[in-house]
Amino acid sequence: MRNRVISASDGPCATAQLRRLVKEDGSALVEYAIVFSLFITMILGVVDFGRALYTYHFLSNITRDATRWAAVNGSTCGSDSSCNGQGYMNSGVASSTDVQNFVKNHTPPGIATGKITTTVTWPVNANSPAICATTPKAPGCTVKVQTRYAFSFISPLVSKVVPATTCGSTTANLCLNSASEMTIAH
Repeated sequence: MRNRVISASDGPCATAQLRRLVKEDGSALVEYAIVFSLFITMILGVVDFGRALYTYHFLSNITRDATRWAAVNGSTCGSDSSCNGQGYMNSGVASSTDVQNFVKNHTPPGIATGKITTTVTWPVNANSPAICATTPKAPGCTVKVQTRYAFSFISPLVSKVVPATTCGSTTANLCLNSASEMTIAH
């Protein structure tokens, strides 16, 4: 079947059909551009929120790992031969700097270590043993690790929709926080 070219000599119906085609010539392109831009914005938003979910999952996992590392490296670590200095879990009494280094050394690709803030405390709770008042890293005492990550979206449209907030000393779209608390074992 051949395509037939409509011309004005085909009669009044053909002329009306030709005018209708001429008037709608660019409307499909405009509709396509609008739908395509909305679709790309939606896809970039899904990718950005997926990155935020990945980052939060990492942050909560590394916070628990760092808390566990600090809990097994308490004040008696090494005195009872439980900490042999082998591997990253048994390297001596954990200090705040050691826990911060643990978090930085175990950060996966795609997460900027400069945007992570780690705070380590050894709180004395009401039900803590009496030794915790003088030796906060003693067995039975508590260690608490808090991490914060300043997350920024990469899509310009998404970053305009989600307003910037202050996350510590950094400005970001989201301030992701995680906290973990454990009883010191060694």
